[in-house]
Amino acid sequence: MTTTEERSLPSIGSVCRTRAGVELKEFFRQRESVVFTLMFPVILLLVFGAVLDYELGSGVSFTQYFMAGVIAAGILGASLQNMAIGIATERSDGTLKGLAGTPMPKSAYFVGKVVQVLVVTVAIVAILLVIGVVFYDVDLPSGADWLTFAWVAALGSAACTLLGIAVSSLARNGRSASATVTPVALVLQFISGVFFQFSEVPTWLQTVAAVFPLKWMAQGLRSVFLPDALAAQEPAGSWELGRVALVLAIWCVVGLVLCVRTFRWQDRVDR
Repeated sequence: MTTTEERSLPSIGSVCRTRAGVELKEFFRQRESVVFTLMFPVILLLVFGAVLDYELGSGVSFTQYFMAGVIAAGILGASLQNMAIGIATERSDGTLKGLAGTPMPKSAYFVGKVVQVLVVTVAIVAILLVIGVVFYDVDLPSGADWLTFAWVAALGSAACTLLGIAVSSLARNGRSASATVTPVALVLQFISGVFFQFSEVPTWLQTVAAVFPLKWMAQGLRSVFLPDALAAQEPAGSWELGRVALVLAIWCVVGLVLCVRTFRWQDRVDR
């Protein structure tokens, strides 16, 4: 028979909603996180758009090309970097250990993190698109391109979020998390065609970039912002959307496996 205490427990859906609200409040109350995660890609767009004002051919401006890369970088920051640094910090200050000792289902914690990434990602994309249109006359996707935009961003965000959760276990503590994750993210951005044309990246670095999801996310997003004529400048001479979906899906699986195998609720020194 169900006891009064069991009947009074909130449902898993209610707990997840509450946890998602907590995650969002905590994120937006941390000025440093908001500035770095939300404003950094905006600053990149404003600076690069103002300085690198030239055409790539076929009537395409550098800003039109850069829009795909900076959105991909924004998604990377909102998911992989934000998750890795945030979770490592919460593990180090004892937040995770405290949550693990409460009746809250552990799954609610991860649902809250996913909702946070989703909301922040949508905000970043919306802000970048508005700035691109208002200040740099960026042409937005049209028709079926919006569907491609949505699944590339969703798959890329999912893969990077799972990787961020897994990578959080690499940092020894919260203080070292940023120093561990940020340089890797910046290197990936440079070799994945975020800051300049991917065709200008040395071939061996293109090969290295192709191992990671950021390159494929940026390539998929370029397909919706650029004319098909520029697909010839891609390594395979096409947008390879089928391969983009496959690689990002594989990284989702790899990230999930790594999360299950590596995630810890407390620092190594505390165990």
